[in-house]
Amino acid sequence: MYNKVILMGRLTRDPELRTTPNGISVATFSIAVDRRFAKSGEERKTDFFNIVAWRQTAEFVSKYFSKGRSILVEGELQTRSYVDKDGVTRYITEIIADNLHFTGEPKSSNTGSTYSNAPHPAQAINEQNSKALGNADDFVDTDDDEEYPF
Repeated sequence: MYNKVILMGRLTRDPELRTTPNGISVATFSIAVDRRFAKSGEERKTDFFNIVAWRQTAEFVSKYFSKGRSILVEGELQTRSYVDKDGVTRYITEIIADNLHFTGEPKSSNTGSTYSNAPHPAQAINEQNSKALGNADDFVDTDDDEEYPF
């Protein structure tokens, strides 16, 4: 059997980090994902997904992500049920996150969303790599008539 979900969207709220009685970290949040197509004359619809992250993944999302931030979630779809106070069985569908990834810059600050000013964890590595690779002045133009070995 195979159960894999990959979603890219924006957090609708800050992740809520909690700890189980056994000391395991768990974070819950939701993301908004725009549908790929819209009917003619209508606005594009958005779907909202509940995400649950455990252990180090929970701590990671709580530390580096906040409302409005773009995120890519890899995980599996899971459903569970419970009986509410009125005796009605309720069903919940969630994505249990295995991996979370940065997808780019946060939304602009004019949307009213707040963001951490902390640098992207890979920013220092990218800066080091760009220095090691050189800059545009290090490259020379070639004739279009030259043959390339590929």
